[in-house]
Amino acid sequence: MKLLHFNVVVQREEDWFVTRCIDNFVASQGHSIEEALDNLKEALELYYENETIPADLPLTLLTSVEVAV
Repeated sequence: MKLLHFNVVVQREEDWFVTRCIDNFVASQGHSIEEALDNLKEALELYYENETIPADLPLTLLTSVEVAV
């Protein structure tokens, strides 16, 4: 078994915390951040269950931008 590290965004949407993996667009949700992350881990395990694991994931840079609206 290989351990992979993924970049994840957590956002609150009404009564839910939504987790999105920005490396492959897998998403999940939960009533707490911990539950949402646990559910995302399970979703990622299922996503990669029958997939070839990439040798290296691409470098992901996270930043923010300021926009006048």
